[in-house]
Amino acid sequence: MIDFPLVINADKNCHDLQSVCDWISGKKSELEVQLTNSGAVLLRGFPLKNAQDFDQCVQAFNLKNFTYSESLSNAVRHNRTERVFTANEAPPDVEIFLHHVMAQSPIFPGILLFFCEEMSDSGGATPLCQSDILLDLLLVSDPDFIAELEEKGVRYTNVMPAAADLDSGQGRSWQDTLGVRTQEDAEARLTELDYSWRWQEGLSLKVTTPVLPAIRSLEDGRKVFFNQLIAAYRGWKNARDGGKKAIQFGDKTVIEEATMENVCSLAESITFDQYWQLGDIVLVSKFLVMLGRRQGSGRGKVLASLGD
Repeated sequence: MIDFPLVINADKNCHDLQSVCDWISGKKSELEVQLTNSGAVLLRGFPLKNAQDFDQCVQAFNLKNFTYSESLSNAVRHNRTERVFTANEAPPDVEIFLHHVMAQSPIFPGILLFFCEEMSDSGGATPLCQSDILLDLLLVSDPDFIAELEEKGVRYTNVMPAAADLDSGQGRSWQDTLGVRTQEDAEARLTELDYSWRWQEGLSLKVTTPVLPAIRSLEDGRKVFFNQLIAAYRGWKNARDGGKKAIQFGDKTVIEEATMENVCSLAESITFDQYWQLGDIVLVSKFLVMLGRRQGSGRGKVLASLGD
């Protein structure tokens, strides 16, 4: 039985930022193995205070930086340093449902790092779900659905606003998401990505992805439920997006509500809620673990960094 998440408490010699970074550099290979085995590793009790401290720790892992600006993330985030940004600018009472980060796009990172800069007054936990175990449960519960996913893949549809919508977990504008300024440039970028699109009233932009895999095989032979189906089904519901209309099989046939309700229920049954303490760092394997954010209150602030 593998501990999930694996908890590593501060080494007695980690008394300041430099000693923490030295410890991370020395333990890098061991931490990578532990992350591959567990899917999530919590570093707790280290003397870290802010985004700058977290940035130095991220650099100690010596990962290639995967920037927010180059991603196709739907979420509004604000950079705090070159490597560190806010996890999501949606209000704390907006729940963010389980997902593999950026699995709704053809561009995604390999390792996720999170840091607690401020604790919520209440709630605000980060749910973590092992997607290889979820896939095993689904293979027993609904093998026909998994077979159909493997055969057909999935498509996602969402509407990007003309200006950032801070009330939504998927409120990033099309200009920022696509890295463009004009409609013409947006269309060129979408063509490059093989997306289909339609301009809507108010210059919002409705886009549909090409066919993307929903099940992935890892190098060690494990298969994972790697997608955004739960988040899109449960969470893409605002003034622009329809939730249930946000997902379909790759051949454009419907994924039934009863099927998705079963997926959501099974995922919730094996989800661990990570409650934060100041200075916590959580490493998450992109392929092995889905995550989200529970509703909370107060000024809680979790920062993120992405690496390859």
